[in-house]
Amino acid sequence: MGKIKARECQNVEYKRSWHDKYLEWICGFANAQGAVMYFGVDDDHEVVGLDHVDRLMEDIPNKIVTTMGIVVDVNLHELDGLEYIEVVIEPSNIPINYKGKYYYRSGSTMQELRGPALQQFVLKKMGRSWDDITNEHATLDDLDRSAIDYFLRKGIKAGRIDEDEANASTLSVLENLNLIGEDGKLKSAALLLFAKKPQRYFTCVEFKIGRFRKDEADLVTQDVVEGNILQMTDRVVEILKTKYFTSPIHYEGMQRIEKLEVPEDALREILYNAIAHKDYMGAPIQMRVWDDYVEVWNEGSLPGDLTPEALLRRHSSHPRNKNIAYTFFKAGFIESWGRGYKKIQDGFEKAGLPMPKIEDVEGGVRVTFQRNNVNNFVKDRNQRFSK
Repeated sequence: MGKIKARECQNVEYKRSWHDKYLEWICGFANAQGAVMYFGVDDDHEVVGLDHVDRLMEDIPNKIVTTMGIVVDVNLHELDGLEYIEVVIEPSNIPINYKGKYYYRSGSTMQELRGPALQQFVLKKMGRSWDDITNEHATLDDLDRSAIDYFLRKGIKAGRIDEDEANASTLSVLENLNLIGEDGKLKSAALLLFAKKPQRYFTCVEFKIGRFRKDEADLVTQDVVEGNILQMTDRVVEILKTKYFTSPIHYEGMQRIEKLEVPEDALREILYNAIAHKDYMGAPIQMRVWDDYVEVWNEGSLPGDLTPEALLRRHSSHPRNKNIAYTFFKAGFIESWGRGYKKIQDGFEKAGLPMPKIEDVEGGVRVTFQRNNVNNFVKDRNQRFSK
C-alpha cells in the first residue's frame, strides 16, 4: 500500500472507512479551526481504499449540506489502484449545528457544547462577549453614582479620561463605554461594574477569602466581598491588609516604613485580572491564604491557544469580557496589550520573591504566589541559627 502526502493543515484526520457518525466531527471542525479528513486512509497515512466510492461521493456532500447547511470540498483520489476521499472543511464564521447539537473540536477531543459553554461559543462567533447581553428590567436608577464618580476619578488620574469629563452624566459615561445596547437597555457589564446591588442580577459576583492552616479542612477565618466589581479590588486589598497579610516595620533613617509583605501593585494586577476575566456564569472568585503562600482562582479557562507560559511572553490581549476589560483599561487598572503578567513578574522580582505560578486548572485560572511574611522571617532566622 502507498502512503499519501497530506496537505498542510492545523487538523488532519485519517479514517479507514466512512460512518455517518463523522458528520459530528465535520460539524466540530467547522465550528473550530477547520480540518482535512481522509477516508480510506489509516493512521500511518497508508491508503487502504474504500468500497462504494461513487455512492459516497454523492452521499457525503449531500448529507453535510442537508444537515448543516455548509458546503465542503469532497475530492476523490487514487493511489496504487486504491481510491480514497479527501474532505476539506473550512472554519465557519457562524455557529454550525448537526441535528440541533453544536459540536466543537478542542485539542484532540470532540465536545458537544451545552449550557454556558454553548452561549459563550455563540456569542464569540457573533463577535460579542457575554457581558454584551442586555437586561430587560434594569434602569439607570439601579446604578450607583458614587461608583461612576470613582471610575471617572481613576480614569482621569491615569490619563485615560479627559479632565473635562469629571462631571459627566451617568448616561454619557455608559454611552462612551458602550455599555448600553442598541435597544437602549443596560448591558450586563454596566450592572456588574456600577450597580448598587449586582447580586440581584448575578448570583456569583463574590470574592471569597479564606485563611487555612494545615489543609482545606483547617479553615481559620473567612470573608466574602460583594458589591460592584469596579471597586472590588480596593475592598479585597483593604481586608487583606487588616486581617490576612502583614506589613513588617523597618526604618530608613528616621522614616518608619510599613511595607506590605507582597508587592501591592503586582497583587492588584492579579486581582484585576481575576475579576476582569472571570466567567460570571460560574463560581465566585476564591482566594486561599496559607502560611507561606496564596492561591487566587477564577472561573474561566484561558482563551484560545493561550497557555500559562505564553502569558509571561509578549502576547495579544484576549479579554473574555470585552466591555469589562475596556472599562478597567479606561480606569487605569489594566493594560490593553497583554502586559499584565509581565508587570506581575517585574513586581515580584523587584520584591525578591519568586514569580507566581499560573495554571489552567478546574475550568479556571489559578495564580499561586509566595508570601514574604513574619512566619518566613522566623523560619529563615531559625534555620540560620540551627546551622
